[in-house]
Amino acid sequence: MSSRTTEAKRLPGISGSGGVVRAIAALCLAALAGPLTAAKPVPAPEFTHREAADWINSAPLRLADLGGHVLLIDIWTFECWNCYRSFPWLKSVEERFAPEGLRVIGVHSPEFDRERDRAAVAEKVREFDLHHPVMIDNDFSYWKALGNRFWPTYYLIDKRGQIRHRFVGETHEGDRRAHEIEGAIERLLAEP
Repeated sequence: MSSRTTEAKRLPGISGSGGVVRAIAALCLAALAGPLTAAKPVPAPEFTHREAADWINSAPLRLADLGGHVLLIDIWTFECWNCYRSFPWLKSVEERFAPEGLRVIGVHSPEFDRERDRAAVAEKVREFDLHHPVMIDNDFSYWKALGNRFWPTYYLIDKRGQIRHRFVGETHEGDRRAHEIEGAIERLLAEP
């Protein structure tokens, strides 16, 4: 028996193919939950919806309209409890950093067919007391342009329109992810 096999058998929950799969899955999820800092910033994709009916709290936006601002793009859907449980933190970040040049843009990408109804999305925006622009991405065109895979996901775009960071998962004021995102926002706001 090789030492590698012996080592695997000694690790609880890892022996056997099911344990190995669970261990690999756990490592992958842990990696995805952490921040992604682009080694080389990439241009943010242009917003994919241009009709007024596809926007709530704003006329349709273009990245050029937001030049000179740091953007926090929040990918969410209204039945995602991880999303709406993050809204208190998101609103506090928006309030804290907006005077310094942060703009929050929500992108509602539905998981279920019932989340595609504009009136239902607008009602949830009111219920959650969101005042920032929200683009309705029912066709997942912006989701796909970002290469997104999870709700909620937060993208930080610098003043030049480059994606610099991505964070995945429910976030609460004072938690590790909140500190990471807020620190990244501060650094991006400080850039010329």
